[in-house]
Amino acid sequence: MKILVTGGAGYIGSHTCVELIKDGWDVVVVDNLSNSSSEALQRVEAITGRTIEFHQADIRDKAALSKIFKTRSEMHHHVEPKNEEQNNTGNCSIDAVIHFAGLKAVGESVEMPLEYYSNNITGTLALLEVMREYGVKNLVFSSSATVYGDPHALPIKEDFPLSVTNPYGRTKLMIEEILKDLHVSDPSWNISILRYFNPVGAHKSGKIGEDPLGIPNNLLPYIAQVAVGRLPFLNVFGNDYNTVDGTGVRDFIHVSDLASGHTKALPKLFTNPGVVTYNLGTGRGHSVMELVRAFEKACGREIPFKIVPRRAGDIAACYADPSKAQKELDWKATRTVEKMCQDTWNWQSNNPTGFNKIHTG
Repeated sequence: MKILVTGGAGYIGSHTCVELIKDGWDVVVVDNLSNSSSEALQRVEAITGRTIEFHQADIRDKAALSKIFKTRSEMHHHVEPKNEEQNNTGNCSIDAVIHFAGLKAVGESVEMPLEYYSNNITGTLALLEVMREYGVKNLVFSSSATVYGDPHALPIKEDFPLSVTNPYGRTKLMIEEILKDLHVSDPSWNISILRYFNPVGAHKSGKIGEDPLGIPNNLLPYIAQVAVGRLPFLNVFGNDYNTVDGTGVRDFIHVSDLASGHTKALPKLFTNPGVVTYNLGTGRGHSVMELVRAFEKACGREIPFKIVPRRAGDIAACYADPSKAQKELDWKATRTVEKMCQDTWNWQSNNPTGFNKIHTG
């Protein structure tokens, strides 16, 4: 069965492609490479030994999307062509779409709301319109725990009230509403909304990982870049929260665990569940300083840090109740914080400058 992965060259997308191929799915990727690298897909091919059909296109470009759905375009070979002949003809019978493509930085969304609404919402609408046109009505949507706002209790369950504090979060919540409205209008749609907590880590091979443009927005790549000498020190935003050590507490989940949540969500779609929503998290929180200490252990060096004022909109603590996904999808996060830090260090130390400037020794 063939799965179209939007944003498949990105951090979570590339790790999900690995898990999909491992589980026997056929993968087609569309990505505009605005915050990702085609090198990531070449490395996914190296990890899996499979060629990925890749289309560089923006999901707002309906003509380009339409082409992908309509026919199996000529394969774009990233690796040496295989001996056996590739079959590049026939219909592009996409069975489901996993939709990652989107801008994802909270702070940036406050500065650039129009870009976020255009990319995330207009892009999703274009995708849904093309899916409808070709009768593809199975979708896994990449949402976020940010839709819970400042949670009124912990751990967070899927039926908690939803509220958002920034344009990024609003785009995720609006898309969730759009998807629910779509299903009401046409019950043949089956949609799995996955609300991620804090994805960290890297593939165990060290070949793919998080490679943000510019200064990282997320904690672990920031720590990793300090450890590797790309950044001088870590800013810790606030140490006066009501938490174990005063620093913010989050539910950090290994990206490979998160990726396997998507492969588990796919079979569920084919049971016609309608719209289903799942938290993907570990179910326990770790503070910023706990993560720093675990990373120091993993890399064997000290991480210099500075305590700076809290960031606007940050909450003290946030972690998931992931029991619904365990019960309904038979999915559970298994990798520890130590493993998250080891895998991140393995990736960062092997790729000190990320994907684009490969060191040849």
